[in-house]
Amino acid sequence: MAATELYTKYARVWIPDPEEVWKSAELLKDYKEGDKVIQLRLEEGKDLEYCLDPKTKELPPLRNPDILVGENDLTALSYLHEPAVLHNLKVRFIDSKLIYTYCGIVLVAINPYEQLPIYGEDIINAYSGQNMGDMDPHIFAVAEEAYKQMARDERNQSIIVSGESGAGKTVSAKYAMRYFATVSGSASEANVEEKVLASNPIMESIGNAKTTRNDNSSRFGKYIEIGFDKRYRIIGANMRTYLLEKSRVVFQAEEERNYHIFYQLCASAALPEFKTLRLGNANYFHYTKQGGSPVIDGIDDAKEMEHTRQACTLLGINDSYQMGIFRILAGLLHLGNVGFTSRDADSCTIPPKHEPLTIFCDLMGVEYQEMSHWLCHRKLATASETYIKPISKLQAINARDALAKHIYAKLFNWIVDHVNKALHSTVKQHSFIGVLDIYGFETFEINSFEQFCINYANEKLQQQFNMHVFKLEQEEYMKEQIPWTLIDFYDNQPCINLIEAKLGILDLLDEECKMPKGSDDSWAQKLYNTHLNKCALFEKPRMSNKAFIIQHFADKVEYQCEGFLEKNKDTVYEEQIKVLKSSKFKMLSELFQDEEKALSPTSATPSGRTLLSRTAVKPAKARPGQASKEHKKTVGHQFRNSLHLLMETLNATTPHYVRCIKPNDFKFPFTFDEKRAVQQLRACGVLETIRISAAGFPSRWTYQEFFSRYRVLMKQKDVLSDRKQTCKNLLEKLILDKDKYQFGKTKIFFRAGQVAYLEKIRADKLRVACIRIQKTIRGWLMRKKYLRMRKAAITIQRYVRGYQARCYAKFLRRTRAAIILQKFQRMYVVRKRYRLMRATTIVLQSLLRGYIARNKYQRMLREHKAIIIQKHMRGWLARVHYRRSLKAIVYLQCCCRRMMAKRELKKLKIEARSVERYKKLNIGMENKIMQLQRKVDEQHKDYKSLLEKLTSLETTYNTETEKLRSDVERFRMSEEEAKNATNRVHVLQEEIAKLRKELHQTQSEKKTIEEWADKYKQETEQLLSELKEQNSLLKKEKEELNCRIQDQAKEMTETMEKKLVEETKQLELDLNDERLRYQNLLNEFSRLEERYDDLRDEVNLMVSIPKPGHKRTDSTHSSNESEYTFSSEITETEDLPLRMEEPSEKKAPLDMSLFLKLQKRVTELEQEKQSLQDELDRKEEQALRTKTREEEERPPMRGAELEYESLKRQELESENKKLKNELNELQKALLEKSSPEVTAPGAPAYRVLLDQLTSVSEELEVRKEEVLILRSQLVSQKEAIQPKNTMTDSTILLEDVQKMKDKGEIAQAYIGLKETNRLLESQLQSQKKSHDNELEALRGEIQSLKEENNRQQQLLAQNLQLPPEARIEASLQHEITRLTNENLDLMEQLEKQDKTVRKLKKQLKVFAKKIGELEVGQMENISPGQIIDEPIRPVNIPRKEKDFQGMLEYKKDDEPKLVKNLILDLKPRGVAVNLIPGLPAYILFMCVRHADYLNDDQKVRSLLTSTINGIKKVLKKRGDDVETVSFWLSNTCRFLHCLKQYSGEEGFMKHNTPRQNEHCLTNFDLAEYRQVLSDLAIQIYQQLVRVLENILQPMIVSGMLEHETIQGVSGVKPPGLRKRTSSIADEGTYTLDSIIRQLNTFHSVMCQHGMDPELIKQVVKQTFYITGAVTLNNLLLRKDMCSWSKGMQIRYNVSQLEEWLRDKNLMNSGAKETLEPLIQAAQLLQVKKKTDEDAEAICSMCNALTTAQIVKVLNLYTPVNEFEERVSISFIRTIQMRLRDRKDSPQLLMDAKHIFPVTFPFNPSSLALETIQIPTSLGLAFISRV
Repeated sequence: MAATELYTKYARVWIPDPEEVWKSAELLKDYKEGDKVIQLRLEEGKDLEYCLDPKTKELPPLRNPDILVGENDLTALSYLHEPAVLHNLKVRFIDSKLIYTYCGIVLVAINPYEQLPIYGEDIINAYSGQNMGDMDPHIFAVAEEAYKQMARDERNQSIIVSGESGAGKTVSAKYAMRYFATVSGSASEANVEEKVLASNPIMESIGNAKTTRNDNSSRFGKYIEIGFDKRYRIIGANMRTYLLEKSRVVFQAEEERNYHIFYQLCASAALPEFKTLRLGNANYFHYTKQGGSPVIDGIDDAKEMEHTRQACTLLGINDSYQMGIFRILAGLLHLGNVGFTSRDADSCTIPPKHEPLTIFCDLMGVEYQEMSHWLCHRKLATASETYIKPISKLQAINARDALAKHIYAKLFNWIVDHVNKALHSTVKQHSFIGVLDIYGFETFEINSFEQFCINYANEKLQQQFNMHVFKLEQEEYMKEQIPWTLIDFYDNQPCINLIEAKLGILDLLDEECKMPKGSDDSWAQKLYNTHLNKCALFEKPRMSNKAFIIQHFADKVEYQCEGFLEKNKDTVYEEQIKVLKSSKFKMLSELFQDEEKALSPTSATPSGRTLLSRTAVKPAKARPGQASKEHKKTVGHQFRNSLHLLMETLNATTPHYVRCIKPNDFKFPFTFDEKRAVQQLRACGVLETIRISAAGFPSRWTYQEFFSRYRVLMKQKDVLSDRKQTCKNLLEKLILDKDKYQFGKTKIFFRAGQVAYLEKIRADKLRVACIRIQKTIRGWLMRKKYLRMRKAAITIQRYVRGYQARCYAKFLRRTRAAIILQKFQRMYVVRKRYRLMRATTIVLQSLLRGYIARNKYQRMLREHKAIIIQKHMRGWLARVHYRRSLKAIVYLQCCCRRMMAKRELKKLKIEARSVERYKKLNIGMENKIMQLQRKVDEQHKDYKSLLEKLTSLETTYNTETEKLRSDVERFRMSEEEAKNATNRVHVLQEEIAKLRKELHQTQSEKKTIEEWADKYKQETEQLLSELKEQNSLLKKEKEELNCRIQDQAKEMTETMEKKLVEETKQLELDLNDERLRYQNLLNEFSRLEERYDDLRDEVNLMVSIPKPGHKRTDSTHSSNESEYTFSSEITETEDLPLRMEEPSEKKAPLDMSLFLKLQKRVTELEQEKQSLQDELDRKEEQALRTKTREEEERPPMRGAELEYESLKRQELESENKKLKNELNELQKALLEKSSPEVTAPGAPAYRVLLDQLTSVSEELEVRKEEVLILRSQLVSQKEAIQPKNTMTDSTILLEDVQKMKDKGEIAQAYIGLKETNRLLESQLQSQKKSHDNELEALRGEIQSLKEENNRQQQLLAQNLQLPPEARIEASLQHEITRLTNENLDLMEQLEKQDKTVRKLKKQLKVFAKKIGELEVGQMENISPGQIIDEPIRPVNIPRKEKDFQGMLEYKKDDEPKLVKNLILDLKPRGVAVNLIPGLPAYILFMCVRHADYLNDDQKVRSLLTSTINGIKKVLKKRGDDVETVSFWLSNTCRFLHCLKQYSGEEGFMKHNTPRQNEHCLTNFDLAEYRQVLSDLAIQIYQQLVRVLENILQPMIVSGMLEHETIQGVSGVKPPGLRKRTSSIADEGTYTLDSIIRQLNTFHSVMCQHGMDPELIKQVVKQTFYITGAVTLNNLLLRKDMCSWSKGMQIRYNVSQLEEWLRDKNLMNSGAKETLEPLIQAAQLLQVKKKTDEDAEAICSMCNALTTAQIVKVLNLYTPVNEFEERVSISFIRTIQMRLRDRKDSPQLLMDAKHIFPVTFPFNPSSLALETIQIPTSLGLAFISRV
C-alpha cells in the first residue's frame, strides 16, 4: 500500500518545533494527493496549518501507536525516524525511569544523575547466562553477550563506550568490568578481578577532574583488555591510554578543578606521614585554585585519598613508592607557586631563597641554584657555539608550566605501567574482552587541536561502526535468503582521508612543525591552497583567515588554527630535564631514565591552555637505535599511530556498542532536554543505525509470531496446516505491493510502515468486534433492567395495598384498647387509695409488734449464750485430757516399733553382706576375702557403736519428754483455772453494760418512734424515687462498665495474642536465621574441605610415587583423625580424576571473622594431619617389616591353626569376663532394688537366686579348668617336640608355641592384673558408696521418725481435747488409715519384687544359654588328639535353632569391601530400585550394632568414618545426578534416625516395640557422630537443592512466563532486532507441562528412595521458592512481560502448580506461601490502576512485595492492545506516598540462591532389624547375620 494512505483523519504525526525539536499533532481531515497544506491540531488543542515543502513534498513523519511507545528496542517501532526515537527515549527515561534502551546492536544509556539500585549483585546474577533479548536493556546484558560470544565463538570481544563528557562513559565501563569480575571470577588465588576493579580508583584520581559538565570527567581515553584463560576466568588485564589532557595541570577554567589527586593530597595534609610534603589548603596553591571550586558536593577528598592508597596497595605499589608519588605531586603544587620578577623586557629572576622553589627542590632532590637558573634562562646552540640567553617573565612562566605538565605526564605513564605490571598474568592468555572508554564527538564555540584529535578518533570509530552494522544487515539477509540490495549509507572515508591521507591536514601540520619559521598562519594558508575547492568536506570561514571548517559525520565544526603547531610539538626545555635527571630522588630519575632530547634549542613552550597527547602504554619496545627518532614524533603522528593500533585491535574483535547520552547540561536528575539529546543522537550514530535499518526491511517477524498476532484477520478456511503458506496467503490479500515485504526462510521482512498498516487493520477489526460485543451486552443489560423494574413495580403495589389494610386494622385495635385503658385506669385509682390506707395501718401494727418481739429475743439470746459458754468450756477440758493420754500412748507404740524395726534391719543387713561376700567368693577374689572381712567387721563395730549411742540418746530423750509433759500438764491446769475465773468476771461485767445500754436505748426509741412515724411517709417516698433513679443510673453505669470491661478484655486479649504471635514469629525467624547461618557455615566448611581434598589429591598424584605393596585404606587412617574431619585417601584400586573444582554457585553471606577462623582451623588440621600421617607411615613400615619377617619364619598351615586356637581361647576368656561383669551387675541390681523382706535369707526368691548363682559359679569354674587344660596341652605339645632337631614342622610349631607363650601369657597376665585392679577399685568405691548411702538412709530414717513422733504427739493432743466417744472414733479412724497405707506400700513392694524376680530369671536363662553355646564352641575347638590325651569330663551339648538379633558381623579386613560394594559402587537406578527403602542405612546400622555388641570402639569409629567418607566420595563423583543425591540423602537420614531410635534415650524410644528396645546400643554413646551425620545430611540436602535448581533453571522462565499456556490470551507485539524467544511452544522450548513433569520426576524419585515426608515437603518448598523467585525476578527485568494478559497467564500457571501440590498432598508444606510474591505481582498486573481506591487496594493486597518491586511493576506495565491504558505517573507517586512508611528491603530482586534452613524431624522405623534380608545382588556375601 502507499504510505499516503496512512495519512487519514485522526492520524497522528510529528512536526518540527524550535523549542521541543518535534511536536505531536493530529490530522483533522484526510490527506489527498497534491495537497500543499495539512490541517493539524496540536496536543494542547491549537489548530495549525502545516505547509509542505514544495520541492520535496515530504509529509511529516507518522507517530507510532501508543502500544509501541516505550519499547525496549527502537528497531521494534513501526515508524523508524528521529522523532519516534526521541519520543521513545523520553518516555522510557521520564515516565518509566529506564535509562537503557536498545537501538539495534547499540545500547543507548542516558545518564540519570542519580544513584539507581540496578547494579547490585542480584541483578548481575539475574543477567548471567541470559540471552541479550530476553531481559530488559542493561549494560550487564551487553557484558553478558560479549562474555558469551567470547566463550561460544572463540573470538575476542570489545565493548566501545562513547559519549560526551558527563554522559556516563566511565561509569558504564566500570560496571561492565565489575560484571566480568563477578561472573567469571579469577583463575588463581591472587584475586585478579579485585585488582582490575582496584585500578579504577587510581586512574580516576590521576586522570579524572571536575568540569562544568561533569564532576568526575575522564580527561583521557583508555582501552582496558581483560584477559581470560581457557576456562574463561580472569587472569589479568592491560590498559592503554590516549590523549591525556596535560594542560589541566596548570590551568583550569571557571567552576572546574585540577585532577582529583591534588585535592586529595591537600585534604590529607594533616596526616603525620604527609608533614614533610608541607602541604596546605587547596586555595593556597596556584595550580588548584584557578577554577574557584575546590570542593565537590557530596565528595570527601580525604576518604577518596584512603581509597586511592588502598587501591595502590592492592596493586602492589608499596608505601615507599606511594610516598614517592605524593612527593612528586606535592612538588608540582609548590612549583606552581614559584614567582618571577622582571628585570627588563627580556629577562627575569627568582627572588633569593624563594620558599616555594626551595620546597620543590627539597622534594625533588635537585640543586636550588641550578633549577632557579634554568627556569629563567635557556640554551641556544648554533653550528659552532652555544649561548645561554635569559628569557622574559612570560616565557619563564610558560616554561615552568611546561615542566609541570611534562613531569605529570611522566608520572601518569609510570603509574599506568605499574598498574599494568600488577595486572599482568604469567598464565597464557586465551582470549580477552576490551572495554574502550573514549571521548565522543565534541564541538564548542572555540575548537582547537584537542577537539580536532577527538573528532578524528570518532570519525574512525564511526566508520568501523557503520561497516559493522552494514555487515550484520548483510548477514541477516543472506541467512534468510532475501535478495540483497545495496543500502546507501553514509561513508565517512573521504573525511578520514582529508585528515590522515598524504598531504592531509595532519601531514601538512607535521611538515609545518619541521619548518624553522613555521607558524599557524602559514599552515592555514597551506590548508587553503591544498584542500579548498578541491574537497567538498573542507571549507573556509567567511570572516577568518586563521580557521577552517570540516564536515564531520555528525556536524560541521570550525577549528581555530591558533596553537595547533605548539600543541603538536609538545616542547619542554632540555636543560630543566637534565637537572631533574641529576636528582638524588631515585623515583624521579626513574621517570626520566628513557628521556631524550625533546626539542631543538631554539624551541619554545607555548603559553595558555594546551592539550598534550601521548601514545598508548602498550606499544612494542623500540630498538635502541630508534629511540631518538621515535621520541621526535609529533603529537598528531603519535596519536594517528595509536589510533591505527586501536582500530586494528577493534577490527580483530567482535564489537559491542554503548552510546552514552547526557540528558541535560545542569546535572538535574531525570530531566530530559530534547535539543541536547537530538544533538548527541546525531553525533553518536544512533540515528544512522536507524536510517540503515529503515532503508531495508526493518520489521521482521517469524511465521509463528505473525500467525499468532494476525490470526484475527483470517477466516477459518484460510488457516492451513502450513503456517508459512497461511501467512503468505494473508499478506497477498492485505498488502498488494509485493515490494513492501519479503518471505525469508524463517521470517517475514517488512518495509517501514507496513507493520503499522497491519496493526491498523487489526485494530479496526478488533474495534468492530468490540462494538458488536458492546451492542449485544448493552441490549442484554437493558432487558435485564426492564424486567427488574417491572418486578419492582409489582412488588411496590403489593406492599402499598398491604400497608393500607394494616392501617385500618390498627385503627380498630386502638379504639378497643382505649376503652380497656379507661376501665383499668379508674379501677387503679380506687385500688391505690385503698392500698395506701391499708399499708399505713399495717406499718403501725408492725412497729409495735416488732418492739415487743425484740425485747423477748434479747432475753432469750442472753440465756442461750451462757449455755454455749458452759458447753465449750467443758468440752475443751475433756479434749485436753484425751489428747494428752493419746499422745503418750502413740509415743510408746512408736518407740517399741522403732526398736523392733532396727533389730530386723540389722539382721537383714548382716544377711545381705554375707550374700555379697559369697558372691565375691564366687567371682574368684580369694586373696582379698580376709581383708574385706576385716573391713566389714570394723564397719559393723562402728555401726553397733552408733546404734548404742542412738538408743541411749532415745532413752534420755524419752525421760526428758515425760518430765516436760508432766510439767506442761500441771501448768495447763493452773492456767485453765485462772482463765475460767477471769472469764466469769468479764461475762458479768459485759451483761451489766448491755443492760444499761438497752435501758438507754428503749428510752430514746420511745421518743423517736413518734417523730419517725410522722416522717416515714415522706422519707419512704423520697427514698423510693431516689432509689429508682440511682438504680437506673447504676444499671446504666453497670452496663457501660461491663461494655468497657468486655472491650478492654477483648483489646487485651487481642494485643496479647498479637504480641504472642509476633514474639513467636520473631523467635521462629531468629531460629531460622541461626539455623541458616550454621548451615551456611557448614556449606563453607564443606567447600573448604573439598578444596583441601582436591589440593591434596593433586599433590599426591603429582608429587608422591606410590610404593609397591604399600596400600592404605580409609579405615586405617581415619582412626587417628578428628570426628569432624574425614579424609578421602587415594588407594591403588581407585583411579580418581584430577579435578580442581571451583564452586559455581554463589556463596551465601558469611562473617569474615568466622571464615578466617575456619581457614586457620583448616591449616592447623592440615599440620596435625601431616604429623599423624608421618607417624602412621613410620609405624606401618615397622609393622610391615615385622610382618614379613614373621611370615618368612612361620609355615602357613600350622601357624594358621595355632592362631585360630589362640583366638578362640581369647574369645573364651573375654566371654568369661563379660559373664562375670553381668553377674556382678545382676547382684548389685538385686541388692539395690529388692526390699529387705524379699531378700531375707529365708525368702523363696532369695533361695532361688542363690541356687542359680551357685550353678553359674560352678559353670565358671568349669570354664576356668578348660582354659587351664588348653594351656597345659599347648605346654605338653611344646615338651613333646623339644627333642627333635630337624627343621620340620614340629620345630616351627615349637617356635610358634614359645612365641605364643611368651607373648600371649605375658599379655594375658598383664590384662588379668589390669582387670583385677579395676575390679578392686570398683569394689572399694562401691563399698564406700554403699556405706555412705547407708549412713544417709539412717539419717533420713531418724529425721522421718522425728517428724512422725511430732505428728503423733499433735494427734494425741487433739484427741485428748475431744470427748470420749469422739476420741475413740478418731483413734480408730487413724489406725485404719495407717494400716491401709502400710498394706498398700507392702503390696507395691511385693509387685516390684515379683517383677525383679521375673526379670532376673529371664537374664539367668539368657546367661545359661550363652554358657551352653560357649560349651559347644569350646568342644568344637578342641582337637581329637587333645581329647584322647587329656581326660575331660563329658558334657551334653544340645543343639538349638539360633535366633537372629538384628546384627551383621564382618571382619575388619572386609570393611573397605563393605564400603565399596554398599556405597561407592551402588547405583540407585540399578540394584537399588528393587531394595527396601533405606536398606544400605539399615545394613550399616546393623554392622554398627555388632561392633557395639563386641565393645570394639576402634571398629565403630572406623566403620562410621569410612561410611561418611564413602558417601562424600560418591557425592563428589556423581554429585550432579538427582537420583544419587536423593538416594544418599534418604539413606543418611535413615541412618541418623536409626542411631537415634536405638540410642537408648527415652525421648527416642517412645514409639519402639519391646523387641526394638532390646536392640538398643549398649556400650557406646554415638551422639557426636549423630551431629556429624546431621551436618552431612545438611550438605547433601544443599547439594540436592543445587542440582534441582540447575535442572529447573532453564525451564522456569520459558514455562512460567514465555509460554502461552492459555492460547490466544496474550498477543505478540512487533519484535525488535534483539528478538526474544517466542511465546509459542516449539519443539525445543519448555512449557509448564515440562516443569510439572520434572516435579513429578523429582517427587517420584524421592518417594521411591523412601525419603522422609517432612524432608520431601522442605525440598518441594525450596523448589517452589526458586521457581517463584526466578519468575518474579525475570518479570521485574522484562518490560514486555508486564501486561494484563501475562498476569492472567501467570495466575493460571500458579494455579496448576497448586493443583499439583493438592494431588501430592503437599499443601501444608509451605510451598504455596513461597509463591505469594509472584501471585501478588500477577494480581498487580490485572487490577485497576486509576483511582485512589485502587491505590489503597494495591497497598493492602501486595504485602509480600517490597515498595521497589511494586513501583517497578507499575513502571514496566505495558499495554499489549490499544484497549489497555498505561499507568499514570501520578498514580505511581500516590502508591509511593502510601508506601513510604513501610519498612521493607530496598532490594529489587528476590534472592534466588537463598536456601531455607533444613531440619530433620525424628522419624522412627517400624521395620524389625532381625527380619531384614540382604539380597545377593549387593555382593555382601562376606557379611553374616547374628
